[in-house]
Amino acid sequence: MTSTIPGRPAYPTESSSGLPTADRAVAHTLLNCLLREVSGRERQTAVVDGRLLLRLPHRGVLLRVALRRTSVLGAHRFTGPVTEQSDGGWSEVDWRRLAEYIHAELSLRTGARNDEFLAQVAASHRGVTAALAVHAHRPQAMDGDRLAAYLASEQSLVLGHRFHPTPKAHGGDPASWSAYAPEAGASFPLRLLAVRDHLVVQECAEPGAADPLDRLGAVPEGYRLLPAHPWQYELLRTQPTLRAAVGRGDILDLGPGHTHFTPTASVRTLYDGDTFLKFSLNVRITNCVRKNAHYELSGAVALTRLLGPAFSDLATRFPGTGVLREPAYRSLALAGPDGRPDLALLEGFGVIVREGLDGRLLPRTTPLLAAAVADEYPTGPAHISRLPAGADPATALGWWRDYLALLVPPVLAAYFDHGLVLEPHLQNVLVGVDADGRPAQVLFRDLEGTKLVPEHHAHALAALPAEIAGPLTYDARRGWDRVVYCLVVNHIAEMLAALADLHPGTERALWSQVRRTIRDYADEYGCPPRLRALLAGVPLPAKANLLARWGRAADRDAGYVRLPSPLAEDVLSGATRADACRSAR
Repeated sequence: MTSTIPGRPAYPTESSSGLPTADRAVAHTLLNCLLREVSGRERQTAVVDGRLLLRLPHRGVLLRVALRRTSVLGAHRFTGPVTEQSDGGWSEVDWRRLAEYIHAELSLRTGARNDEFLAQVAASHRGVTAALAVHAHRPQAMDGDRLAAYLASEQSLVLGHRFHPTPKAHGGDPASWSAYAPEAGASFPLRLLAVRDHLVVQECAEPGAADPLDRLGAVPEGYRLLPAHPWQYELLRTQPTLRAAVGRGDILDLGPGHTHFTPTASVRTLYDGDTFLKFSLNVRITNCVRKNAHYELSGAVALTRLLGPAFSDLATRFPGTGVLREPAYRSLALAGPDGRPDLALLEGFGVIVREGLDGRLLPRTTPLLAAAVADEYPTGPAHISRLPAGADPATALGWWRDYLALLVPPVLAAYFDHGLVLEPHLQNVLVGVDADGRPAQVLFRDLEGTKLVPEHHAHALAALPAEIAGPLTYDARRGWDRVVYCLVVNHIAEMLAALADLHPGTERALWSQVRRTIRDYADEYGCPPRLRALLAGVPLPAKANLLARWGRAADRDAGYVRLPSPLAEDVLSGATRADACRSAR
C-alpha cells in the first residue's frame, strides 16, 4: 500500500494513514540502531540487490530488509518486513524477536545484561501505537495561523528519533499519558501554587525576567506564584514535607489556572503563545528522567547572563539567527528533616522561563520545528513535502542552499570564535519560513545542552560555584564532537535525507552543497585544524543511543561511533583535495 501526496513521491507504508504500522516502525528503528552502532561498525553489513544484509556475529543471526533508498552516510531507508535466514529460507522477524536478538547480541558482546531493555522497547511500541491512533484523527493542513502551524509542528513527531532504540518510551501511566503528550495534541492548564515569599527561590538574569510567572494568576499578599506541571504535581503532592507545608498554609493550592499551555516536542516544555516554561517531570522519557537538576536551574540563568555578548555578536554577523534565552527560574525551598532545602522538591518544582517567539521571530515568518520538517514520513503539515522544497529538484537545491546558509555559519562561529557549544539537533532548532515557504530564519533553543569550552571562559567559570560551572563545560574535543554530531549527523543528514526521499538521485548534490557551505565559511572566517579535518572527510561522530541505553549512561556521558563522511573529497563528484580549505593556503 502507498500513501500519495499530490505531486509528491509515494511513501511505502503498511497502513491507510500514510505511515508504517507500529510493529514495522519499531522494527525499522531497532535495525537503524544495529546498523549504526553494532553491525555496521564491525563490517557485518552489505547491500545486495536492493536489500540490506546485517549480521549479529555473536548471536549468529543474519537479517535482511528491503531498501527503498540507499544513503551514502549509511542511513538507509527501509521498507517491508525484517527477515532472518533459516534452513527453510527467509522468515519474518517481528519487533519483539528483533529486540530479543539485540538483547542477546549486546549481552554477549559486552558481557553485561540489561534487564530493563526489553520492557523499554515494549513501552516505546505502546507509545508509537497510541500516537498513530491519535494521528489518524488529527488535521494535516496548516490554516494560515502561524501559532497553530508552529504548535502542529511541535506535536507531529509520531514515531520519534529513528536512531534511538526506545524513542517513544516513557515511565508514565499509559492510560493518562495522552492528556499531556504532544503527539496526542494535548493542551491543558497548569496547577497554580501560592508559596510564601521566604520559601521561594529564584534567579533572574535581568529585572522582570520572572514576570511571566506572576502574570499567570493572583496570590495573597506575602506569597509568590509557582506554576507546576499537573502531572508532576500529582507525583509530588503526597511528599511529607510538601504536605506539611500545605497543612500549615505556607503553600496554597490554587487549583488549575485559566491559561492553557501546549506541550512541545520535549514533552515537559510548554508554550502558551507568549512564554515557554520548562518544567521538571520525574518520568523517564527515552533515556533520562526529565527533571531540572539544581545546577541546571542556576546554569540556565548563568548562561543567559554570560552569553549575552556572544549571542548579540552572532545575531549581528549572521542575520536571521537567534537564540531563545532562559533568563529566570523559580522553585521552592522547603526545609527537609536535616534542616536543609529538600533537593527533591527544589528540583521537582523548578521551572525555567524561556523567551517566547514574538520578540525573536522575523515579521511575516512562520516558525516550524526542524524535526517535523525533516521527519522520515509526512506526519504533519510542516513536513518538507509540503514546502517549496518538495516541488522539483532545482527548487529543492535552492531551498537547501538557503537553509544551510542560515544554519551552519552561526554554529561554527559560536564554537570557534566564542568557545560555545550549541546543540543544534533537530528538536532544538526552529526554522522560520516566509510566506512562500522558504527559509528566512533559524532559532536555537534549550540552554541545557549549550556548553562552554573552558579555555575560552576560564574567568567566568571561576566565578561560579564548582557544582554549577562543571556541568556547563565540555573540553574542546568533546565539544567539537557534540557540535559535529548535532549539526551534521543529527540535523543536516536527516533534513538532507528527507529531501533525497522526495527527489531521488539528488543526495550527492545535496551533500556537495553542505561541503560548499562549510568551505565558504572557512574562506571568510578562517579554517582552524578541526574544520580543515571536517572538510577533508574525517569520520563523523554519531551518538551511540543504543549503547548508551544498554549501559544505562546519562546522555552527557554517551559515547560516539564513527561514520564514513560524505564530505570526503573522493565521495563528492568534482571535489579535489586542493579545494578542501582554500583559506588555509
